[in-house]
Amino acid sequence: MREGASSSRSADARLDEAKGLAEALDLEVRQGIVAPLRRPTPATLFGSGKVEEIGRLVETLEADVVVVDDHLSPVQQRNLEKAWKAKVIDRTGLILEIFARRARTREGRLQVELARLSYERSRLVRTWTHLERQRGGFGFMGGPGETQIESDRRILADKIGRLKRELGEVRRTRDLQRASRKRVPHPTVALVGYTNAGKSTLFNRLTASEVLAEDLLFATLDPTLRMLKLPDGRPAILSDTVGFISDLPHELVEAFRATLEEVREADVILHVRDIASEESDAQAEDVRTVLDRLNVDLEDRQIVEVWNKLDLVPEDLRERLAGDARRHHPPAIVLSAVTGEGIDALLEEIARLVDAEEPVEAHVPPSDGAAIAWLYRHGRVLEREVEPDGATRVAVRLSSAALGQFERLFPNTELRH
Repeated sequence: MREGASSSRSADARLDEAKGLAEALDLEVRQGIVAPLRRPTPATLFGSGKVEEIGRLVETLEADVVVVDDHLSPVQQRNLEKAWKAKVIDRTGLILEIFARRARTREGRLQVELARLSYERSRLVRTWTHLERQRGGFGFMGGPGETQIESDRRILADKIGRLKRELGEVRRTRDLQRASRKRVPHPTVALVGYTNAGKSTLFNRLTASEVLAEDLLFATLDPTLRMLKLPDGRPAILSDTVGFISDLPHELVEAFRATLEEVREADVILHVRDIASEESDAQAEDVRTVLDRLNVDLEDRQIVEVWNKLDLVPEDLRERLAGDARRHHPPAIVLSAVTGEGIDALLEEIARLVDAEEPVEAHVPPSDGAAIAWLYRHGRVLEREVEPDGATRVAVRLSSAALGQFERLFPNTELRH
């Protein structure tokens, strides 16, 4: 990687992350170096001396692949491959390849393929000599024909158009599912965070699920939704989303925009951070940058910062960490998704946020036990007592959607705000 590729984090941290990305593709990393670069060279990104130095290293190590943790233009990629006599992959290509391997659902595969083709289309800029060959014309009015590169561009454009149509159908289905969930008045909670921050482990802890959770960059890609039980038994819908990363390729942000709509529609967003990492602050800023690219207004959302991996923090630093969390605005929740420490505090905070509305009093007739049961399932019952006339008074917190549905289902129940 080149030094100065990202000003928000150290070069060594970026190098470690690049190694992790390569290992996520089952590549054997034989050596990693930081290449100081004052000014990018248009033809090769690096200066001629650095290109020769890396070329000798590639030959000595007998490396088949060189990963450059930066964006390479098509010309730069071609020239480096010629100079080093090895396959060269830039950061965007590396992340796209990981996504292609990890996507499991039809929507995920379509999104990754669309992103990959969009990336490949940008590579077709007359960089390979075989793309200059002329094809003969067709019919009597064939003319000079089309070049190979024009043909390849047309084929890619056709594939991209087809994928967009297929993805449009999948997205319409997702929109219908989201609309259906809205009719069931359960609050929604979305997990976001830097890749490998422990989102899937936290998701499993909160929902008693078995979503793949490994110490691996982008271990899970496809969004998963499960029912979450809040204190007092009230249900909520929890969604786990794809992990973010610094310099997330533009093609992927666009392709996964529909999937990440779950974040935009959520009542509460849990921003999971690896608090044991020295790069935690820089990673948090990268997450905010991606959310901003998705037009998620952070100032107008209920966000809880979840400082995860407390089990990896030394004992002598935990008290100071707890104080930092209390002073954070808004206060953060410190926990360990592995051990379960702090999970109860997180659930209480989620319940408090989704129950932001003022409680209402429902006076339920003696014969209407179904209304009481409904309030327990969809709200947070604070108080319950039987009145002299046999009716039951229930003080309950309900979301706006739940309150509206209750009024439609039980019109004979008196409500007092």
